[in-house]
Amino acid sequence: MNSRLVSVMRKEFIQAFRDRRTVIMIVVMPILQLFLLGYASATDVKNIPIAVWDQSQTPQSRALLDAFRSADYFRIAYAVSSQAEIQSLIEQGSARAALIIPPDYDRRLLENNAQVSMILDGSDASVGATALSVAQLIGQSYGAKIVEEQAALQGRPMLSASPLQVRTQVWYNPDLISAYFMIPGVIGQLLFMITTVLTASAVVRERERGTIEQLIVTPIRPWELMVGKITPYVILSFVEVIEALIIGHWWFKVPVIGNLGLIALSSGLLLLSSLGIGLFASTVAHTQQEATVMVQMTMLPSIFLSGLFFPIDAMPRVLQWISYLVPLKYFIITLRSLMLKGAGLGTIQNQVIPLALFGFIIMGAAARRFHKTLD
Repeated sequence: MNSRLVSVMRKEFIQAFRDRRTVIMIVVMPILQLFLLGYASATDVKNIPIAVWDQSQTPQSRALLDAFRSADYFRIAYAVSSQAEIQSLIEQGSARAALIIPPDYDRRLLENNAQVSMILDGSDASVGATALSVAQLIGQSYGAKIVEEQAALQGRPMLSASPLQVRTQVWYNPDLISAYFMIPGVIGQLLFMITTVLTASAVVRERERGTIEQLIVTPIRPWELMVGKITPYVILSFVEVIEALIIGHWWFKVPVIGNLGLIALSSGLLLLSSLGIGLFASTVAHTQQEATVMVQMTMLPSIFLSGLFFPIDAMPRVLQWISYLVPLKYFIITLRSLMLKGAGLGTIQNQVIPLALFGFIIMGAAARRFHKTLD
């Protein structure tokens, strides 16, 4: 082989492995993508958290609950004692469905006309559709089992009619329209991605052009420069949110039931995180390309572990734990609750508080790094 060619190739290998960021991009990024695509992209809807209001408290009702547990599609997460508790859990997104067993369930089961109610959260169309079909299937299967047992005990032919009916109700999105689920998530994704990428280039651009030194020698203070850098992106981001809400409502017919002030508040809290991540990356990176690669390291987990496309409950337990560190997850849950359910501040506080905490921590770290960079 040509010795000159070998020398050039050797030099490129040495330079590539000297650059830590290049090694991360070559080695870490493919592994991260493989794990996220392999485990997070779960299309099978399982472990749907449900609330149970068992008013019967009999062996028959407990046997029905065992049938739901054994199906692997449902996970009985809450035992409630009122309709108000069910509504609160579903509005918060803690429960995706609720099973209501009436007080006379055992007696009516013996009379072959028992009914139970299944309330489904239609704000997530994919989960709602699966829960709807699986709940009806479990009811039919369990009813057929009861008929078979009764026929064996009484020595008579099996009845054709099932002794149990599962009556389903779909809240917030009765027709299970997928756009109602996707549009709020897409708004969060656009808001997070665009502001992070644009802000990541803010300081790096000045450094590449050689104008950062000119800014440093001016009387402008570091915090004034930082605020001046990010304020245009804040304004553009809110314009983007308004634009997306208008298009989503008027074109895709997605309802906007919640308070617009709370939507603006939650959007502002997400901006703290996205702008903070972008600003931090811009102070660490030396080129715009490096800044882009750095923010992409946060993009993949944010997209796959936020519940934007795939239900978090169906992911492995480790990825569910990691999802608690994704600010976009809290925003998407909040926006869906506000737009589709008309939730109030008390309902979304479990999402707003972590979102605000992440935002202030990340922005504080970015501001500290920004100040040191200018010094």
